[in-house]
Amino acid sequence: MNARIRSAPGRAPRRRSPAPDPTSKWEAVRGRAAAVFDLGARLPAQVFRGLADEAVFCEFDVLLTPDAGPALAALARSHGDRQVDLLVVEGAGVAEPVLSLSVDATADDYWAEVGFDAVRDPLESVTVAARVVALTGPSGRWGCRGERDPEVAVLRGLPDGGARDDWSLRYGPCLGAADALAHWLPVTFRGRHVPDAHAAELSANYGARQGSRGRPG
Repeated sequence: MNARIRSAPGRAPRRRSPAPDPTSKWEAVRGRAAAVFDLGARLPAQVFRGLADEAVFCEFDVLLTPDAGPALAALARSHGDRQVDLLVVEGAGVAEPVLSLSVDATADDYWAEVGFDAVRDPLESVTVAARVVALTGPSGRWGCRGERDPEVAVLRGLPDGGARDDWSLRYGPCLGAADALAHWLPVTFRGRHVPDAHAAELSANYGARQGSRGRPG
């Protein structure tokens, strides 16, 4: 005979917590990314909305390796963020197009989210399938935008002064716009020559300091 289960006297029935809503997570991460980046823009156009400090570049493939995790966490932590948000802006077949990782996550933790292993299909990973990614934190005071074509990522919101140099030395190689145009970008163009118009637009948008760091007031 089936017995009716009753709650203990004086204790309210236990309610199950609602399951996390993946749609809400996607909207939250995308919303924070959209506040920092123009998600429809592509290099050499200006992809940042409000950040205006002199940009630094790194190689796109490096951005999606285990070593990038601690670098991004350190940048997020310098602005008081407790997490790093990643949005796959463009990339077919990515299993997890939005990610939020604690700044306490290790390099292995980061790779577990963006990479692949013997169990997971590489073609569904951020590392292989993503073509454009945007990373930032809740503060909105820093951002990293990576594009598989032209195989670079551009960062803004690095600390000022010596702390900026320390971050670049520890987590680099990082190059300014002029050096990226000279050493990294030529290999992505026919004849290993960056078109003059492309170089001029990239330099104008990411070279000289354009104002103070952070969101516009």
